[in-house]
Amino acid sequence: MLNSDVLVIGAGILGLSSAYHVKRTNPDLKVLVIDQFSGPAQGNTAKCAGGYRDMLTTEANNKLSVSTIKWFRELQENQGINIGMYNTGYLYLLSEPEYRKRKESFNVMEKMGVQLEYHEKEDLKTKLPDLQLEHDDEMEEMGLHPIEIGVQGLNCGIVNADALAKTYETLFLRLGGEVQYNTTAEKLVLRPKNELGIPGEPFVWQSSMIVGADTSRGRIEAATTIVAAGAWSGRLLDAIGVDSFMRPKKRNLYVFDHPKLNGLINSRGFNEHGKLPVVQLPDAKVYMKADLREGNLWLAETGDLGREYRLEDDPQPDERVYTENAYYSVVRYFPCFRDVRPVNMWAGQRSINSVDKQPVVVPTPGMIYVGAATGNGILKSDALGRTVASLHNGEPEAELFDGRTLCVADLGIKDRKVGVERF
Repeated sequence: MLNSDVLVIGAGILGLSSAYHVKRTNPDLKVLVIDQFSGPAQGNTAKCAGGYRDMLTTEANNKLSVSTIKWFRELQENQGINIGMYNTGYLYLLSEPEYRKRKESFNVMEKMGVQLEYHEKEDLKTKLPDLQLEHDDEMEEMGLHPIEIGVQGLNCGIVNADALAKTYETLFLRLGGEVQYNTTAEKLVLRPKNELGIPGEPFVWQSSMIVGADTSRGRIEAATTIVAAGAWSGRLLDAIGVDSFMRPKKRNLYVFDHPKLNGLINSRGFNEHGKLPVVQLPDAKVYMKADLREGNLWLAETGDLGREYRLEDDPQPDERVYTENAYYSVVRYFPCFRDVRPVNMWAGQRSINSVDKQPVVVPTPGMIYVGAATGNGILKSDALGRTVASLHNGEPEAELFDGRTLCVADLGIKDRKVGVERF
């Protein structure tokens, strides 16, 4: 049996950020991170697109995303740590119905200081010559609408999720933190606060608390256990009757490397890099981005109806979701995709909070749970790590990197005050 002051279960982006900030604010504590994989961020963090954006509509989400983006810039520009950050922007290509539906959200964003740029149809013709703007009969039959406007978030872009996670690991280890990989948390250990020494404890009438976890390498006891296991958190929490407030859903991501797409990848006029921003096509239920390191293009499907909730330990990609499904909408808007197949693909799982689309940081005696990021763990990672540390330290407010504060209880459940994310 090992002992630690703080045990962090999960070495993804939220686990490592939480571990770093707990150790940063408590240098004398023994903080141990464990993960079932062989290195940092080998689960769903490694399988994400690595996008960041401040195009969100609630005050809490604005604080979480904006402060985290500023922390990314601090790492890359001031500390000289290459996390693969490129401010390419986020571009929403919207039909008239979609724009009407989202216009109020854009107004809310701008009131909170989010920088948006609007691209009219003629502008899009120049900057995105591969974009099909005319409405044809096939689009009519499919229920797709022609693009009328593009709305671009300027304080948005991409980071390398693997590099970012390894940066958090390095910063954590420099402070004296410990990591133990190839170690699976099998169940959380529940113990009565006042032990009687009777077999079968804890009984229903006893006040209990989490005191660590049984793992594939033995029991690890800790004064505080932080569960940051992403899609796997529910498996641990369900067993002790604690709600994870999320359900896992698989997403497929496809990589394309074909000369027909070079014009799209090298779209100019949107950013200083002369590359395609992260593009969202709500009608088509897809998004895409240019990978500036490899010079290829990534595409992911975003449809919800028909995509089941299910936890998979090793999610496998399904090419047919693209070739027999998403392809037909993509090629209507971007004919350059015609007959182009992905050269690589993988699948990850999002931890979906379907109620208000915002993460949770929830205390339980002896434990803190952070998760339900709904696919936005990267873009809120630093702020959530600071919030976990503040909760651990008994502080009612978390001071974020940009100097603003966030009420810790707002991200909880009992006194939750975050509103519903509409965008």
